Amino acid sequence: MNIETLACFPDMQVHTAHGTTGYREAGAMHLRTLPVVLLHGIGSGAASWIRQLDVLGSTRRVLAWDAPGYGISTGVASEAPIAADYARALSAWLDAIDVDRCVLVGHSLGAIIAGSFAASAPERVAGLLLISPAAGYGAASKEVRESKRDARLKMLHELGPQGLARERSANMVSHHADEAAREWVRWNMARIVPEGYAQATHLLANADLAADIARFHGRIAVAVGAEDAITPPAACERIAQAAHVSLQVMPRAGHAGYVESPAAYTALIASFCNGIECHMSHTKDGVPQ
Repeated sequence: MNIETLACFPDMQVHTAHGTTGYREAGAMHLRTLPVVLLHGIGSGAASWIRQLDVLGSTRRVLAWDAPGYGISTGVASEAPIAADYARALSAWLDAIDVDRCVLVGHSLGAIIAGSFAASAPERVAGLLLISPAAGYGAASKEVRESKRDARLKMLHELGPQGLARERSANMVSHHADEAAREWVRWNMARIVPEGYAQATHLLANADLAADIARFHGRIAVAVGAEDAITPPAACERIAQAAHVSLQVMPRAGHAGYVESPAAYTALIASFCNGIECHMSHTKDGVPQ
């Protein structure tokens, strides 16, 4: 089902000021609604959002990128990057595809990139939806940061993409997930590029999502699967507190909730977008009409 649907949203690429960015797109003809930009996590890629592309694309433009170093996307220059490096690549891609302002949805590591971009270019972010956000270890001690980084790099070196998919993908979903969802998580994880994953591991060690979103004063929502074992509700609660919003807990879902419970997460994204557009329709330059 997912492979068949994926053929409807083929790999695209564009050359940007940063380099090449690969992505998938739906609903390009919908110009009256806010576009939605979907940012995947460390062990995934643009194709993981196929169900959201399929459904949300019926009413709005939807774009899912392969982050720098994933798929055919050019990696960032630094071997030990920070979130701002990825935010600049995101900005260059949005420029190249003519997206001036969007709703930004970040999952896990994608939330770190989304938060950095929103903090640096708030005028381009109509809303920021963080799903099972990874907080990053930037606020931790040097020893903790290096330990977390080195453990993940060691695992990558020993297992490789196929091994990671075999050994780690089950942790991404809850016990409620069906086999199709489990296979889709494995399929996406097996396609990571080791160099890009290694750079993203450094990003995770260096980032501080809470500090970035504290600098963004636009609309934010934070959601997590009730059975997320990777960024559990207690950890995501701290991100929600930094954003001054209530944490939304999605029932019967793990870390890759948008894969295993696509209808619920697609409805979450759609509701967030609709709320922003409703607010915009009742205001002009922030002044109620």
